[in-house]
Amino acid sequence: MTSDDVMRLFADEKKVRAFAAVALGARGPAEVAERAGLSAKETLAALRRLQDREVVVSDDGGLAVAYDLFRDLARETAVNGEPPRDHGTGDQRVEALLRTFVRDGRLVRLPAQWERKKLVLRHVAERSFEAGREYSEREVDDRLRAWCPDEGIDHVTLRRHLVDLHHLDRQDGVYRRSPEDTALLA
Repeated sequence: MTSDDVMRLFADEKKVRAFAAVALGARGPAEVAERAGLSAKETLAALRRLQDREVVVSDDGGLAVAYDLFRDLARETAVNGEPPRDHGTGDQRVEALLRTFVRDGRLVRLPAQWERKKLVLRHVAERSFEAGREYSEREVDDRLRAWCPDEGIDHVTLRRHLVDLHHLDRQDGVYRRSPEDTALLA
């Protein structure tokens, strides 16, 4: 998500009111509706859109603002006034997603939403491994460590996700990226 996406998202008063209610402590849809002065239907529609864009997330206690996303956006726009990095996918939607989760060749975090997570992991696989080439587990781990921040995501979790999603095939301790796994999903 870019700062422009946030501006478009908050151009709708109902979404702003629902967001404000969550920011002020509303933990569930009924409480958001009451505090925001919205109908149940309006509240659910606004919350669904806010959660789709991952500015509001569900946690153990209910709804919460994704403050990390806003911090990341602020950092992105504050970097010497330079335009955001292009990851070379040629797809604006994928580029916006990658700008949110990948900074300076490292993962900021993995998206909560499954489809977005798959796109980010595919990007990691494409940038880290040549199709058809064999890699030892140590080589895979070394390449994935480069993507991992000091806290949060670890290379073992990345490796497991890449194997589970078939971005990497594992057989007898040897890993290989399939030649068919060559382009980002659109």
